[in-house]
This record gives sequence, structure tokens and C-alpha cells, in this order.
Amino acid sequence: MTTIPISGTCDPHFARLREAFTENFTQRGEPGGAIALMVDGRLVCDLWGGFRDAARERPWARETLVNFFSVGKAFTALVAARLVERRLLDLDAPAHRLWPEFGCNGKETITLRHMLSHQAGLPAIRQDLPDGAALDWNRMVAALAAETPWWQPGTAHGYHVNTYGYLVGELVRRASGRTVGQILREDVAGPLGADVHIGLPSTEHHRAAEFLWPPLLPERPPGPLDDDTLMKWNTYWNPPGISGSGWVNRPEWREAEIPSTNGHGTARGIARVYSALAAGGSIGGVDILSADMLAAATEEQSFGPDRILERESRFALGFQLPQAERPLGPNAEAFGHFGAGGSLGFCDPVARTAFGYVTNDMGPRWQNPRNKALLAAIYECL
Repeated sequence: MTTIPISGTCDPHFARLREAFTENFTQRGEPGGAIALMVDGRLVCDLWGGFRDAARERPWARETLVNFFSVGKAFTALVAARLVERRLLDLDAPAHRLWPEFGCNGKETITLRHMLSHQAGLPAIRQDLPDGAALDWNRMVAALAAETPWWQPGTAHGYHVNTYGYLVGELVRRASGRTVGQILREDVAGPLGADVHIGLPSTEHHRAAEFLWPPLLPERPPGPLDDDTLMKWNTYWNPPGISGSGWVNRPEWREAEIPSTNGHGTARGIARVYSALAAGGSIGGVDILSADMLAAATEEQSFGPDRILERESRFALGFQLPQAERPLGPNAEAFGHFGAGGSLGFCDPVARTAFGYVTNDMGPRWQNPRNKALLAAIYECL
């Protein structure tokens, strides 16, 4: 039996969390990953284990980072909220005031609020785009500016799996002159000392774990597709590779900014950002969001049947909120965001906790036994 290397530190009071993390490897098939838990701003658990490559030859190290997929949507939301707070963005102004090309084909009333809460009706692009187009920011935002909504904006919601980052990110760019990744690095992650990135510099690629993307991909349904089926297919697969398939371990993907999908970081970095949010938006003298703006950003905007996920989902302004099918512990005030494969970042202001979990495996995506076990262990210890 292969010995699973697990390293790091954990306060004895949180021994059950260490056990659950170990069991992810021994019982739940975890190949490699890390967890970090902060309570009252103090790092009480910082563990990593397994391997950072498919060959299982390179152990996960303290500074190993990995693509955490939609965990980054919350950081994109945080960047947008900072600009709203500074009155550079308006949640309820038509997006075309900043982005004139966008104001056509039924998109004239779409706002930043619609985008952040997945109500914009733009989860997919109809025009067939070539593989690699996801890395071309200008091409992607031009395609979205020309698109017609799949439903009347504001009347329903559906998870904008990959388009969310381009939509919000283009408004951020036009309002501030900087990209989501730049603002995250310069105004949030840098001051906090948080190892999270949207657009990973080439100098940091040596730290990136190989993500174990599944070899078998779904096949496109045969024949002409009805509008609803086409919407759901294109959400994940147009352009090919927009979800990461074929690209996730390539340097071009790591360096690009795809704020919905290609964020990279450590569990410790995720927990550090959420530790500030758990404390009301400020920690250690670093202010990343006012308490009032944070309250607005975490207020429910969408809840109910999701046009893409075909189940209920619940969103604030870019943050996922707990629901019975997918709780974030016992307290309703918790908020955060899951990522493909089970990665997770969240905080619970009531319990004064912040948590990050990263993995390099595309495990179960909605009900993930690994992050469920970790969440249960956290609250057992608390």
C-alpha cells in the first residue's frame, strides 16, 4: 500500500479535521490537496498531502498551488464589490453605459447585479468558437456583446459557469482601467499576503500541481439541438476548452485571466481572504471591503430552479449561499463558493471561521464527499 504523505500543522483541538483530511486520501480517493482553517484570524489548521502529479512521484508541498476553478468567482465578486463601494461601478445601472457595444439584442436592461447573480441570461455563446478562444479576452467579450439572452434578463437565473468572469470582468476593466486579476493582486491578495491569483505569473508555474482532468468527456448530443439543449451544452463546451479541458495544465491557461474558471492558489491563501470577510471586511489593518458593502454583497439575489444546473441554486452578488442540499455548516450567515472537483472557500461570521480546500482531482461536482467530510469535521471541532 502506498504511503500518503501528509504534512503541516494542526491545533490539537482540531484533530478531527486532520483525521477527516487523512481519510480523504485513505477512504475517498483524494490524489492531492490541502486545507486551511482560520478561527478569529488565527491559522489553526494548515495541512497538505498526497501528490501534485498524475504519476504520484512529486509530493504536494507547502507552497503548491492548483487551479481552483469557480472558487475564483467569489474573488471576482469581491473585486466588483470594491468598485461599487468606490462608486466606479453601479449595481443597477445598465451595463451598456460602460460597455456601449453590449447594449443590443435584448441586453439593454442587463445590469451588474444581473451578472453577479446569474440572472443576465448569458450563460453561453451561440456562435461556434474555436478551441483556445477562451484565452482571447477581446474575442470572448465581443461575442458576448453581440449575443442575445437565452431568457429575459432578471426573470430567471442559471449558473453562468464560464461567461460570468468575462461579463463582470469587462465591466471591471472599463470602470477601473485594470483587470480583475490585477485588482485582486494589487488591492486584496497582496496587502493580505494571500496566495491566490487570477492570471498566474509564469514565475510561479513551477509551484502548480497537475490537475487530473478526466480522460473521457461527454459527447455532444446528435443532430440539431433545441435552444435549451444548445444553451446547456455551449455553457460548458463552447469554445472547446472553456471549462479547462485540454488546457488546464498548459502555461497559456495559467497565465490567462478567465475569472470564472482559472483562478489558482493555496488553501491557506483562500482562507486568508475569507478571514477578512469573516471579520466584517477587515483584518490585521487591511481593509478589503466595508461592513455595509459586505452585507449587501452577501444578501440573497437568486434562489430556486437553475436553468443550467437543473436543480435549485442560491446566490448573493457572486457568492454562493447555503441551501439544504448544499450547506456550509449549520449557520445561515455563511457564504463562499465551491469549485469544480470539490475545492471550496467560505467563511462563517457567526463561528468566526474561514476555510480553504483545494484538490487536483475532478471528483463529484455537486455532492462531494471530501468537502462534506471536511465541513462536518470543522463543526465537530468547534
